[in-house]
Amino acid sequence: MNLADHLPDLLDGIGVSLAYFGVGALVLAVGFVVLDLLTPGSLRQHVFVDHRPNAAALQAASALALAIIVVTVMVNASDELAWGLVDVVVYGLLGVAFQAVTLVILELVVPGRFRDLVASPTFSTASLAVAATLVAVAAVNAAAIA
Repeated sequence: MNLADHLPDLLDGIGVSLAYFGVGALVLAVGFVVLDLLTPGSLRQHVFVDHRPNAAALQAASALALAIIVVTVMVNASDELAWGLVDVVVYGLLGVAFQAVTLVILELVVPGRFRDLVASPTFSTASLAVAATLVAVAAVNAAAIA
């Protein structure tokens, strides 16, 4: 097969990749917004301007957790592009909801207030525990999807 014969498939694949990337990036952005709403102050300010380690750990875990879900959905999505994209949106947003519920439950059941640690300039091991919990919830969610 020469390049001319392969070009239509290649261009189609690029289009599919761009579509899935766009939908995946949208899910990650929604996840950031929801996390920002659940944490005190501006998460963007805490992570990217003030370099707060606990906020960064939480944001990093959230992004990784959502990526685990989005990738799992993409791998297992419908062969029809439109339905595959719908799968990513639905299960991705479900993952965002699971993260939000997990954070609310953690806030209610763990001693102290994790919310108060987000803006702290001092690293807390509690941020690692919360981060690991978010990734664990995503792994369970991903296994349920697969």
